[in-house]
Amino acid sequence: MKEIEYYTTPEGKCPYIEWRNTLSIEFQVRIAKRLNRMSNGNYGDWKRLQNSQLYELRMDFGKGYRIYFKELDNVIILILAGSDKSDQKHTIKQAGKYLEEFLNRGR
Repeated sequence: MKEIEYYTTPEGKCPYIEWRNTLSIEFQVRIAKRLNRMSNGNYGDWKRLQNSQLYELRMDFGKGYRIYFKELDNVIILILAGSDKSDQKHTIKQAGKYLEEFLNRGR
């Protein structure tokens, strides 16, 4: 079983949680179930992004939701950000910056 961690900015904000909280309760529950399956090793539909250290967890409901993450080791999955197809490119860039900042800060 892998532990899910959520990236927080140096100011204490959590971009993923802020995004998730904009969704309906129905979609929040579905995404939570998906992350639970992921922590148990069942990633479902996912892929590594080209020229990036990031991975994308893809969901085929709602607006085509995406969650961007990085496996830090064999135990930790760091959730960086979420989006839908409409702002995917912007969110991928931002998630990359979050990861860089996180790695530079050190765990």
